[in-house]
Amino acid sequence: MLLVFDFDGTLMDTLRDLAEAASDLSEAYRGTRLTDDEAAAMIGEGASIFVARILGRAGISPPPAEALPRYLAFYQARVLDHTAPYPGVPEMLRDLAPHHRFALLTNKPEIPTRTLLRHTGLGGYFEEGVFGDGVLPRKPDPAGLQWLMTRAGTGPRETLMVGDSVMDVEAARNAGVRLCVARYGFGFARIPPDLLGQDDWVIDAPAELVPRMGAPT
Repeated sequence: MLLVFDFDGTLMDTLRDLAEAASDLSEAYRGTRLTDDEAAAMIGEGASIFVARILGRAGISPPPAEALPRYLAFYQARVLDHTAPYPGVPEMLRDLAPHHRFALLTNKPEIPTRTLLRHTGLGGYFEEGVFGDGVLPRKPDPAGLQWLMTRAGTGPRETLMVGDSVMDVEAARNAGVRLCVARYGFGFARIPPDLLGQDDWVIDAPAELVPRMGAPT
């Protein structure tokens, strides 16, 4: 089985550092700082849309061309401040790795994602990754999932998307793959209940995925 993981809100709790970088950008354009909840409501569709929402809140629309690289610099400076894997993620990956293949599908830019994977020691689990600033369209477009399946030689029935947001749910639907939703992630609160079906898995902690996949605990 190919397990395709989202990053923010699924593998890593990145919210505090994302909110702090968003606040830095907002203040740079004479806006106010954001709470974690305000930032969470803007996250999920890629850095460029996040920046547009941050500056829209500050009364600036459309964002100036330099706003995205400015935000990315703010975030890269903070990326290791508070972010860590959710409790149980390293153990979950360790237990599932002998039985399944892993890939990463995120709308997050590649540089901060790889920085965090290296820093936390989780990078070795992921043979392939699709990032938000790559050549493929971002979730919920199915192209990234389809590319990962092609690389792994799996079909939709042999692929599970694990994520916490509407983007992950819709990407799984669009690619016709199985879905596991991380209710512990900060994106879950914005998933409409009627978007989930009876066949979708919902987990409240990373460790719950291990028995679901039939791997030994």
